[in-house]
Amino acid sequence: MPTFQYTGRLQSGTKRTGTLVADSREDALRQLNAMGIEPDRLVAGQSGFKRAASKLNRKVRSSELLIFTRQLATIVSSGLPLMQGLDILAEQTEDANFSAIIDSIAQEVEAGETFSDSLRKFSRAFPDLYTSMVRAGEASGDLDGVLLQLADYLEASEELKRRIRSAMTYPVVAFSMIILIAIGLIIFVVPQFAEIFGSFGAELPVPTQILITASNFLRQWYSILAIVGAIIGIVTLVRIYGATPGGRYNIDSLKLRMPVFGSLLRKVAISRVTRTLSTLTKSGVAILQAMEIVERTAGNEVFAKAVREAAESVRNGESLADPLTRSGVFPAMVTRMIGVGEKTGALEGMLMKISEFYDSEVKATVDGLTSLIEPILIAFMGTVVGGIVVALFMPILQMSQLINQ
Repeated sequence: MPTFQYTGRLQSGTKRTGTLVADSREDALRQLNAMGIEPDRLVAGQSGFKRAASKLNRKVRSSELLIFTRQLATIVSSGLPLMQGLDILAEQTEDANFSAIIDSIAQEVEAGETFSDSLRKFSRAFPDLYTSMVRAGEASGDLDGVLLQLADYLEASEELKRRIRSAMTYPVVAFSMIILIAIGLIIFVVPQFAEIFGSFGAELPVPTQILITASNFLRQWYSILAIVGAIIGIVTLVRIYGATPGGRYNIDSLKLRMPVFGSLLRKVAISRVTRTLSTLTKSGVAILQAMEIVERTAGNEVFAKAVREAAESVRNGESLADPLTRSGVFPAMVTRMIGVGEKTGALEGMLMKISEFYDSEVKATVDGLTSLIEPILIAFMGTVVGGIVVALFMPILQMSQLINQ
């Protein structure tokens, strides 16, 4: 006889979850009605639950995950049962899909699954790092402490992302506006001057001829299609190339060599690697398993390769600092601090100090870039717009000189 997993509420509003045996879905609904339960979800069998879980398994916003983790840590540390905490968070979470995921996890836990195994079924919402730390917390009996560490880690990661967005958004928007202004002048203003220049009957200066040619080109619809098609084609080729292991490594390596942003991206990667490794090892995750997770979450294939090779060396009996030094990716200060941490037995604390140092470096670099980029963009805008204006007025100045002679 099939089993059904349900979630519902009594008339008083109290939430109920559980499993019942019934001949059919209609029979299950009748049983729930007899118990005074209004069902919110009724899933047939474990396979049905898995299908439902696969539909819910979607990525959630990092801010939502941070709030969930912080609140669950507070609830568990206050002494409330995990099941009750999950029910509370499922009710108050604004994201409907995430609320359903939490509700499904609560059902799994109530059915006897461990919390970490339930999280693993929603791998897109809860990354490997999250589930591994929860598993370590369950094994050590310090789940609330691990959840607090996770919340701190997610908060620091979110702050790092915010800083990077603030550094990247302004120049991208400003550069786009400059290009749009230049295109607008070329398409709508230059043709008006071209008609006037045509009446002069004289040969136009080279900059003016180039500007008029560009205007005639951009005013043709097929030219716009060609430009858009070329941009889409280039982006597509880069994405295809970046999807290959070699291409991804070469592109990430090129990013690190960029003149302005390369140093910033390197500091971000070092901060992420060291913070993740520190958080995992501090929560009780084995060093090799922690390094595998760090490799997948490094965010840059150059650093991922260095961590992967270092993990292989550690598996063969080496220390962590030596292979990281040989990789040439990490600065000497980082590898030496890691070496000292290994010798003194304070690796987790040393990794966190490195991460905090590079977090402050990222903040200082972002502030410096913001103050540096603004005058560069102003100079670029002046050059582009000023060049267009000069090219337009050169024939008029020549005609004035001829008239004065």
